Amino acid sequence: MFGKSSRGANAYANVSMETGVTSASPHKLIVMLFDGALVAVATAEQQMKDGNIQAKGKSISKAISIIDNGLRASLDKKVGGQIAESLDALYAYMSNRLLIANLKNQPEILKEVHTLLMDLKSAWDAIGQQAEAAPAAAPIKAAPDLSTYAPTLMKA
Repeated sequence: MFGKSSRGANAYANVSMETGVTSASPHKLIVMLFDGALVAVATAEQQMKDGNIQAKGKSISKAISIIDNGLRASLDKKVGGQIAESLDALYAYMSNRLLIANLKNQPEILKEVHTLLMDLKSAWDAIGQQAEAAPAAAPIKAAPDLSTYAPTLMKA
C-alpha cells in the first residue's frame, strides 16, 4: 500500500527537480549543487552515527560526485583566474577529506566539509541577492573572499 504512494511521491519529486534544473539560471544551478552536497554530507553524518556503513558510503560518494562533477567541473579557470584556481583547490581538498572521513569513520571531518560548503554557499547566496538588487547593466561589485580558506588549503 505505501510502496505505490512513495513511488508516486518520488516520481513527483524527480519531475519537480528536473523542472527546477531546466528553468534555473547558472547561479541557481550552483546553489542547487551546494544544497545537494550539503544534504549528502549531513545524511552521511547521520548514517555514520547510526552505523549504517553502506548508506554512509553512498552518501559520501554522492557528495564527492557533486563536488567534483558539478561544482569543480563548472569552474572556468580562464575567466575566473585566481578565484577559480582557489576554488578548484578547495573542492579537491573537500573531496579528499570526504574520502578520509569515509575510510576512518570520522564525523568531525564531515562537519568540517559541511562548514566549508555552508560558507561557500553563503557567499553564492550573497552574490545572488546582490545581483537581484543591482540594475541589469551594473556589474556585481565583489567576489567572495577566499582568503579565509588559505589556512585550510595548506592542510591538503
